[in-house]
Amino acid sequence: MSVQQTPQPKPEKILVLGPAWVGDMVLAQSLFKTLKAKNPNCIIDVSAPAWTLPLLERMPEVNGKIALTFKHGELAFWQRIAFGKSLKQSGYTQSIILTNSLKSALLPWAAGIQKRTSFLGEMRYGLINDIRPLNKAVLKKTVERFVSLGLKPNETLPTVIPNPQLVTSPQAAFATLAKLNIAAPQHKVLGLCPGAEYGEAKRWPAEYYAEVANDVLNKGWQVWLFGSDKDIPVTSQINQLTQNRCQDFGGKTKLGEAIDLMSLCDTVISNDSGLMHVAAALNKKLIAIFGSSDPYHTPPMNAHAKIEYLGLECSPCFSRQCPLQHLNCLKQIEPINIMNAMNTK
Repeated sequence: MSVQQTPQPKPEKILVLGPAWVGDMVLAQSLFKTLKAKNPNCIIDVSAPAWTLPLLERMPEVNGKIALTFKHGELAFWQRIAFGKSLKQSGYTQSIILTNSLKSALLPWAAGIQKRTSFLGEMRYGLINDIRPLNKAVLKKTVERFVSLGLKPNETLPTVIPNPQLVTSPQAAFATLAKLNIAAPQHKVLGLCPGAEYGEAKRWPAEYYAEVANDVLNKGWQVWLFGSDKDIPVTSQINQLTQNRCQDFGGKTKLGEAIDLMSLCDTVISNDSGLMHVAAALNKKLIAIFGSSDPYHTPPMNAHAKIEYLGLECSPCFSRQCPLQHLNCLKQIEPINIMNAMNTK
């Protein structure tokens, strides 16, 4: 007599609506790790703006990467509805929406995903049917808020939240160097990330970066400058102040290439920016410089990271420009402080 086997339940399949910022997407990996720790067989797909996909490709927890084609801030109501309907047959059992806008909740609703988990956000009753309370006094950090959405209602946060860990390969990094006609590094490499898209109140002065760069260059290090097209003026300025002794990657690399190159750095100095979180997720020795923002809200998740923050009476103000027009929160962090934190002597 044949024994009838009990059919195995289908694995949980989760669609995560990811954030649009590089740093937040790095922090979202802690959620993905938490979901996998709770249910190793779950399948995680992430839908997010196309420019974040190089990050997702370096996160082994993520199965499918779905690029959103909508412009940043664009409602595109009917396009989002149509996009959602195209996912109806994908078999998602839950959607977790990491952003708080109404438009971000349209897609999973239109996809007919039965369980749609998020904070209420912009009055999203109906669009979100698994509404979680957002107590900012309890969930103080962005990463805590992300991870909490992967837990059951009323479940407490884990004592230890897993750090993001991006996976790279040396071969990819060396291929990027070869494409740029740059030889593989023969000495220690310092990576500098002097940009911050949010505004100048998060940017340590370029002349300070140059002073640190000159110090390590004189000690035999190489210095690599990282940044997007918008950061070309500041990376160019730093390079000029070092007599063009740095490798200036400002505007010359895509995000994925920058991640691969940063994996070859020994130390990274960065403003509070997306690249700061990338460096932390690459387990680099990191010195993170905070000005107008709060290092407790979005700290680099890396045991090797050192945070430089003065905590002045006017900090954190979260402004793009210094409202008092002195920028003391950054200017009073002297280059010597960063050199001492590097401990290159």
